[in-house]
Amino acid sequence: MHFKSNVVKSFIQPPKANLIFHKTDEEIELIREACLLVSKVLTHVGANLRPGMTGAQLDKEAEELIRDHQAAPAFKGYKGYPSTLCVSINDVVVHGIPKEEEFKEGDVVSVDCGVLLNGYFGDAAYTFALGEVNEKTMHLLRTTKTSLYKGIEQATHGKRLGDVSFAIQNFVEKEHNYSVVRELVGHGIGKSLHEDPEVPNYGKRGNGILLRDGLVIAIEPMINLGEKEIKQSKDGWTISTRDHKPSAHYEHTIAVRKTKADILSDHVMIEAAVDGNPNLQMVEALEEVPIFP
Repeated sequence: MHFKSNVVKSFIQPPKANLIFHKTDEEIELIREACLLVSKVLTHVGANLRPGMTGAQLDKEAEELIRDHQAAPAFKGYKGYPSTLCVSINDVVVHGIPKEEEFKEGDVVSVDCGVLLNGYFGDAAYTFALGEVNEKTMHLLRTTKTSLYKGIEQATHGKRLGDVSFAIQNFVEKEHNYSVVRELVGHGIGKSLHEDPEVPNYGKRGNGILLRDGLVIAIEPMINLGEKEIKQSKDGWTISTRDHKPSAHYEHTIAVRKTKADILSDHVMIEAAVDGNPNLQMVEALEEVPIFP
């Protein structure tokens, strides 16, 4: 999940020191196992999401599935967060607390999940289109999804973190005129849910830390249809767009490698479930990316 700034309370505190842990091959495989369990949870969401269902119901089923695999929900209880999933609907960017409110035809539903399995964390997110979502919003989802892979494409040994950030921002803001949320970022992940470095979705090419083989990070574009400004609700968690226009969020956990990034989470299984669910629209990428799974 994300970063806590002076204006937004979130799951991650500002780092006290720049401590970056590069993972061994064995550790990366353990993180992959955790990420694949997250992907199974999101696949369950993709198979079952429908109008009339509630976030609270999804959350209960997700926790049961995680615990059935001898794992623990990573978000529940973290900094006081009350739920297993973040379920963010329409103009909610992230950190939506699952409620008894029923999903409706035309909603876009972003679901973020994390687990702790065998001492390592996994994290991923996917935004689902429920029924007949309007074309303007669908294009936002397609753009956000594609921007994730634009960023991942840059996450190779010898590049700079700013290359990842720039690729996302340039595609979203310059090519498609949407807005990158500034206060919320991706993060390192491993034995802790949030590790250094922070991974912004905006930046300059050639800036930031040097990416080295074995760095594991969660890349997660959070993109608004309208303006970039956000607001926090009185519950202390829910982050919404200030102009009430829709937002989208997609996330993968990846390992930096020498030739191309290794994607540890799996959206393919999620999309197979979406394809089999008549209540959901498939979110297609706008263009093929060389490392597209």
